[in-house]
Amino acid sequence: MATSGRHHRSMNRISSQPGLVSLDDRRRPQPPALVLVAHGSRDPRTLKTVHELLDQVREQRPDLPVHLGHIELNEPLLPDTLAKLGDAEAVLVPLLLSRGYHVKRDIPEMAAASPARTRVAAPLGPHPLLVDTLHARLVEAGWPTDMDEETRRESAVVLAAAGSRDPDSAVDTRRTAHLLSDRLGVPVVPAYASAATPTVDTAIRALTARGRHRIAVASYFTAPGLFARQCAQKAPWIAAAPLGTHPAMADLILHRYDQAADRRGAGLCRSAAPPRGATSHELPALAV
Repeated sequence: MATSGRHHRSMNRISSQPGLVSLDDRRRPQPPALVLVAHGSRDPRTLKTVHELLDQVREQRPDLPVHLGHIELNEPLLPDTLAKLGDAEAVLVPLLLSRGYHVKRDIPEMAAASPARTRVAAPLGPHPLLVDTLHARLVEAGWPTDMDEETRRESAVVLAAAGSRDPDSAVDTRRTAHLLSDRLGVPVVPAYASAATPTVDTAIRALTARGRHRIAVASYFTAPGLFARQCAQKAPWIAAAPLGTHPAMADLILHRYDQAADRRGAGLCRSAAPPRGATSHELPALAV
C-alpha cells in the first residue's frame, strides 16, 4: 500500500509540472491566434495606443497567442505577420469602427494570400461597448452626468468619424450615433473628417440653427491622430478624447474574436462573464 501511495504522489507531481502531462490527462487544443489589424498611422501616439490595447488583451487572456498587423504605414504589416504564422489558425480582428473598403477588401485579400488558416472578425462597431467608451470620454471632457431639462434642450453631440465612401460605413456610424443618443437623451449627429458628409462644421451649424448651443464633439477614432485633432478643434463647447485604451475596448476586441472563433467551431475556452457593459441576453443580437 505504501508503494502505491508513493506512485500516486509521484504521478501528481509530474502532472503538475509545466510541459508534463500524465497519461490520463488530455491536452487542450491551441486556440486560434488573435491578430489585431490596425490601420497604421504616422502619429506615434497611435502606435502606442495599439500596443497598450494589445497588453490589455494579453492580460485578460494570457494563454491566447496575440499578434499585431498593420494595413499600411507601420510595421509589422499584416502580410508579414501572417507569413510568420505559417499554416496556423488565426482570427483577424480589425481595429476599425465600421464596415468599409479595408474590412471588405484589403484585409480579406491579405488573409487569402497568406498560408495561415484565417477568419476575419466583424469590425468593432456598432456595439454598446463603444457607446460605453464614448460616454465615458464625454464625461471626462465635462459632459454633465445629471442634466436638467433646460440644459438638455440646448445640448447635442456631433459624433466625429473618419469617413468612408462605402455606404455601409455610414450605416454603421449612424447606428452608433443612435445608440449614443439613446444613452445621453440628446440629439447625436454623425459627421466626418473626410470622404463623406456632413462635415463636422456643417453638423455644428445645423444643430445651432435648431437651438442647440451646447454642442460637444465625441471623437469616434480609435487613437489620437490628425483627423481626431482637427475635429476636436471645431468643438464649440467640449471635445472628448478618442476611444483609446478604455477597458471596454479590450473587452470588445475579445468579444469580436470569440464570435469569429466560435463560428469557426474552434471550441475555445471562453470566460463565463459577458463583455463589460453588455448583458448576456444582448450578446446574440450584437453580431454584425
